[in-house]
Amino acid sequence: MAESNYDVIVIGGGPGGYVCAIRCAQLGMKVACVEKRKTYGGTCLNVGCIPSKALLHASERFEEAGLHFKTLGIKCSAPELDLKAMMRHKDSVVADNVKGIDFLFKKNKIDAINGLGQIAASGEVVVGKHKYKAKHIVIATGSDVAGLPGLDIDEEWILSSEGALSLPKVPKSLVVIGAGVIGLELGSVWRRLGAEVTVVEYMDRILPGMDVELAREGKKLFERQGLKFKLSTKVTGAKTGKRSVTLTIEPAAGGGDAQNLEAERVLVCVGRRAFTKGLGLEHLDIALDQAGRIEVDDRFETGQKGIYAIGDVIKGPMLAHKAEEEGVVLAEILAGQSGHVDYNIIPSVVYTVPEIASVGQNEEQLKEAGIAYKVGKFPFMANGRARAMNAAEGFVKILAESKTDRVLGVHIIGPEAGTLIGEATMAMEFGASSEDIARTCHAHPTLEETIKEAALAVDGRALHS
Repeated sequence: MAESNYDVIVIGGGPGGYVCAIRCAQLGMKVACVEKRKTYGGTCLNVGCIPSKALLHASERFEEAGLHFKTLGIKCSAPELDLKAMMRHKDSVVADNVKGIDFLFKKNKIDAINGLGQIAASGEVVVGKHKYKAKHIVIATGSDVAGLPGLDIDEEWILSSEGALSLPKVPKSLVVIGAGVIGLELGSVWRRLGAEVTVVEYMDRILPGMDVELAREGKKLFERQGLKFKLSTKVTGAKTGKRSVTLTIEPAAGGGDAQNLEAERVLVCVGRRAFTKGLGLEHLDIALDQAGRIEVDDRFETGQKGIYAIGDVIKGPMLAHKAEEEGVVLAEILAGQSGHVDYNIIPSVVYTVPEIASVGQNEEQLKEAGIAYKVGKFPFMANGRARAMNAAEGFVKILAESKTDRVLGVHIIGPEAGTLIGEATMAMEFGASSEDIARTCHAHPTLEETIKEAALAVDGRALHS
């Protein structure tokens, strides 16, 4: 085997991996990044975050032209869907981002190694017939789609999120199993483009883990748009026919009769699981938890000295930006610097219409922890910019600690919630109180004024509601 020596070898070229590689290179280390795909960017860029947002944006504009332009005084004939062109737009967005990572690797003199990486021992990575040595090895192999017993994902009739991004035509009907972020986003895409969409969820609510009030409002708005929900329902089997799939469903709590639910296509969105297959961990002193995630210490180091793990393969929310933060902090630790990730201040966004975004703790978590808090809410219908945009649904909710007034959580459902949550995240990162936000001048007319008004409402003094 040919040998090459590096300071750091990163296995996995997704957001956590490639960002870690770039930061290590910036800090003067010799770096290689191993990726099994032909292109870098991982699930997020290739078959996840980026292509899904391209389709979300395009489908939103399609529906807007067909339903909402007339209310703005814009007359046009009914829009005609060109799904092939929409898919070309999605593919072009992905390709441009891939080229961007290639450029960054060349700029930072990072060696890109294509193939399956296996850890032979501390300091040794094998890819094909080549052996590479490194002082530090970083596992950033991400996650894979979680399946359901009795449902075989074939990407033709029963789809994963990846298959749902490349359908050749709009199905007449689509059942989405799972009312989490991915299920709601992709269900929204195909509903806008003409499919009849039913979402089946095991829990008694949508968006498990998010603020209950936020989820309740979201369900109401999504139903108004045409999504149908079957909550507290489990799928126990599936039978594929010549033109459709018939699911067997029954009450999640048991005690009810099984029923059939038929659809042209089925999309399975029941979560993701850490991907560690083929790494050779069974031969190393690296422990996995009950969920199959790699156990690490507060420096991201595994039980095997010199081997680290970040991103979806370790505990925490499976979010690209969480992985990126860990990648940067780990690189700086390896360079002898210090850093940390505040896992209480990682924003989460659902790119539906309206968008839903949260950061920090929700009311249920605060109640469970016995923390006394105050609530400030402000509706978008009272915001001039939201009304001008014809997007006045939803609200902003700020939770602040009763005695100190420190902001503990911010939850938004409304236009551009994913952008607005940035101000809240920044405020919380610096330990701001609701009074700090309320005393900060916000430009008018902007959607950001809703943040200020919600902060004022914590003290019962909102100006416009």
